[in-house]
Amino acid sequence: DAGRVWPDPDSGLTAEYAGRMEATRLARDQARAAAAAPAATRDGRRVLVVANIGSPAEARAAVGAGAEGVGLFRTEFLFLNRRTPPDEAEQVAAYRTAAETLEGRPLIIRTLDVGGDKPLAYLDPAAEANPFLGRRGIRVCLDQPAFFKTQLRAMVQAAADFPVKIMFPMIATLAEWRTAHEILKQAQAEVERRIGRLPRKIGAGIMVEVPAAALRALRFAAEVDFFSIGTNDLTQYTLAAERGNPHVARLADAFDPAVLKLIQMIVEVAHAHGKTVGVCGELAGDPLAVPLLVGLGVDELSMTASAIPEAKQTIRSLDYAAARRLAARAMNMDTPEDVRGCIRQQT
Repeated sequence: DAGRVWPDPDSGLTAEYAGRMEATRLARDQARAAAAAPAATRDGRRVLVVANIGSPAEARAAVGAGAEGVGLFRTEFLFLNRRTPPDEAEQVAAYRTAAETLEGRPLIIRTLDVGGDKPLAYLDPAAEANPFLGRRGIRVCLDQPAFFKTQLRAMVQAAADFPVKIMFPMIATLAEWRTAHEILKQAQAEVERRIGRLPRKIGAGIMVEVPAAALRALRFAAEVDFFSIGTNDLTQYTLAAERGNPHVARLADAFDPAVLKLIQMIVEVAHAHGKTVGVCGELAGDPLAVPLLVGLGVDELSMTASAIPEAKQTIRSLDYAAARRLAARAMNMDTPEDVRGCIRQQT
């Protein structure tokens, strides 16, 4: 947990850590035993705990771990490591399989998020000097509207029979959101003409990964159905520190008060408009961050399946009013280390 190493430990240190390991094992066993139960704080604040998945097969593991749905279904697995894109039928089958496995639990499917560290040769062969600030996420899809609409039609077909919502990644401007949403409406109309049945409304939201979207949350909140905060990218863009670059990786810390301030802004604006906010970045599954995110008012935490039991157990141990006070104190810290210290002192 601390990232420290003791070469050739003496018997006392070995015994101490053996005890810690056993205590951790027991705590994990208790968390797994209660994993299927909902997560609510002691004073009744309900927090939805869902999973990030990268394929239909991972949906089953998520359900087994206690996931109450999927907050991020990454669709890149369908498009990477091949010479041509998947057709509509292949995509429909994948989305329906995941939805069926969830047995009625909600499923948020993210549209294709490539570029940056995930190039796609058959769509975007041109090299870029700085791909993380280039054509990635929604920008790639909006440059290929026919290709994009194929994916949206597949998602809409899955939504005809299952509780599916659609999420657009890397949104920076209202124009991007509105264009993407318009293409979604076109896809809905095409599917409805073809199969003749669709829900009255299919929820559509955005991932907040770009500070510009966070700063304009008030305008987005009037139009989107939900927000999901991708803390990995939001952190690297807020702090101008590429998370894969070892020279600046230490700066890309999601506990930085600047990142927390953006999360707070999004939550306050969204709730004022009756919209929900999830967090689907790595921060959501960090046991130390869970009390902080609950205190900031986040409605949904989406994480790798293995982290779900412990996250639920942590939420059940919290008092929401105390978590709110903790978050307020953390917001006034100067450094990520100060924030972590504040959390450790109060939990």
